[in-house]
Amino acid sequence: MEIKVKAPAKINLTLEVLGKRPDGYHNISTVMQAVDLYDVITITDNDSGKVTISCNYEGVPCDDSNICAKAAYCFFDYCKMDVKGVHIDINKTIPTQAGLAGGSSDGAAVIMGLNAMFSTMLKSDEMRAIGEKVGADVPFCIEGGTKLCTGTGTTIKKLPTFRCSDIVICKPDTVSVSTAEAYSKVDALSPHPSYTDEMVKALYSRDMFMISTTIFNDFELALQIPEVNEIKRVMLSCKARGAGMSGSGSAVFAIFTTSGRAKKCYEQLKEKYPETFLCKPVKIGCAVD
Repeated sequence: MEIKVKAPAKINLTLEVLGKRPDGYHNISTVMQAVDLYDVITITDNDSGKVTISCNYEGVPCDDSNICAKAAYCFFDYCKMDVKGVHIDINKTIPTQAGLAGGSSDGAAVIMGLNAMFSTMLKSDEMRAIGEKVGADVPFCIEGGTKLCTGTGTTIKKLPTFRCSDIVICKPDTVSVSTAEAYSKVDALSPHPSYTDEMVKALYSRDMFMISTTIFNDFELALQIPEVNEIKRVMLSCKARGAGMSGSGSAVFAIFTTSGRAKKCYEQLKEKYPETFLCKPVKIGCAVD
């Protein structure tokens, strides 16, 4: 049997780090949005009794350290099943180390795909429970849409659908961000008012001006990456309504209310940055094809 699952990227409309927890993780408050930039996960069963991985993207590990393998083992453990022979092929389009949850979405897709393959009939909350063991962004990637995520990112609340014409995403090819380094710099920031609370209000009132001006990311503030600032400058010069860094970086996104301006921005950035994408927001997370 072969199962294909589309795994969407996400952006963070806001991302605030609220402090370190006793377990070493951080509490965050973030508004996440799924977009139609996809990896495609293909799962094929076999008689090997092993989980194997392949990937088209250079630098992605194809062993048990891959998040897709971890997701498969967590799925079998949760379902109290012996490990079944499955091969997981990752056709990546989402850039790695970009803050777009490409790996987390791939892991979410594996959980959803194995649920379909082995007819385990897990509900969404059960798949999210497995996802929590795999990574903080995995439960959101199962759900998708527009969500407020708190705690370590695994407590999810549905928000009004974010509506904009287009989203341009651009990852500078010379910059990758170490998450551990990023968190240490964020920990040194001074306290500030909650942009996430304001973003939630703006989404409920459907106020595009407020949404656009409330885009905020603690990591962007703490890291001050020159390439991120330059990409934002180009986006805003192309009349983006707002722009910001996603996750711990280094991808940058801009929101537009007209497709023409978004296309012009995409074409301008694509000349210099190969990993530039023209996207739209989507209402769901991973989906079995």
